[in-house]
Amino acid sequence: MHFVYILQSKKDQSFYIGHTSNLTERLEYHNSKELNIGRTKRKIPWEYFLYLEVPNKTAAIKIERHIKRMKSIQYLVNLKKYPEMRESLINRFL
Repeated sequence: MHFVYILQSKKDQSFYIGHTSNLTERLEYHNSKELNIGRTKRKIPWEYFLYLEVPNKTAAIKIERHIKRMKSIQYLVNLKKYPEMRESLINRFL
């Protein structure tokens, strides 16, 4: 099982989109000042805004890329608001 996740920074409400096989470890990494060497470090603390469970890594990568290409906060809000939109997105990339 894999996940596509959307994080929201409590610091400035910005978003980060990624994929992982372990949600707990990934959030701990993003919120770790010691381990995190990426661009999310300066916007700690992060919390999950939304995550999608998908059957494999290939689908997760495709969905992550699609969401990033949308470049729209409203799209992210709608994904969270409408379960049918999430289902359609997952089915599209399976």
